[in-house]
Amino acid sequence: MLGESGYKDGEAISYEFRYADNNLERLPSLAKELAQSKVDALVTPGTAGAIALKNATKTIPIVFLDVTDPLGAGLVDSLARPGGNITGFSSIEAVLAGKRLELLKEAIPKITRVAVLWNPRDPSSAQQWKESRVAARELGLQLQSIEVTSADQFANKFREATEVHSSAVFVVSSALASSNQKRLIDLAAKHRLPTIYAQASFAANGGLIAYGPDQSERYRRLAVLIDKILKGIKPAEIPVEQPTKFELIINLKTAKQIGLTIPPNVLARADRVIR
Repeated sequence: MLGESGYKDGEAISYEFRYADNNLERLPSLAKELAQSKVDALVTPGTAGAIALKNATKTIPIVFLDVTDPLGAGLVDSLARPGGNITGFSSIEAVLAGKRLELLKEAIPKITRVAVLWNPRDPSSAQQWKESRVAARELGLQLQSIEVTSADQFANKFREATEVHSSAVFVVSSALASSNQKRLIDLAAKHRLPTIYAQASFAANGGLIAYGPDQSERYRRLAVLIDKILKGIKPAEIPVEQPTKFELIINLKTAKQIGLTIPPNVLARADRVIR
């Protein structure tokens, strides 16, 4: 990630890693541990991780990635001037939640009921669920809340989605979903449920539709933010960045497997079509 800026692991820079393994309750202790390790900067993905780090230190610079709403989460004073010791790259997932439902409706015009898989313990996931309900009213869609807090619940939750007669699924962006891509894709195929995801890798690996920020852009810009901080610029003076590039990926192989025809006007808008 930082290689393009001239940093080489073990020479100009070294890393300390901590993993919560999808257990968000571990984040405060891991954040405190890192804050006590005398690092020059802290980096974390997701709203929950950013909140944990901010609570752990008021002095070490913090850079976040994929925080849905840093202002709403109380992480920054404003996007232009964050204040404090934290800045980063926002994924604006809450804003995109409505767009994903809109794309799902355009791809499958007859759908009326959509199951939304979200994690109530994840602040970002909860924000996306909230915004989904607003968008659903405008689109004339009925949403079924499917709460998932651990990977071993996925199979039962997909079964629940079919039992309440959901005609499609929206998997909101979360660390839990990202680390269980194959399981989610296989369950969607097993139940023949058209599903939209937040990351391109889902569609590339067999998911039906994915729409979200361009993944390469986010890492390049995150590296630039970290480089600025390591060169002495204060996080308070570095504006929070947002994605400018988005990608729509449609997997026609998967559509064929579940007997679905994607309208030509939707295919024409896709950045990539997997045939």
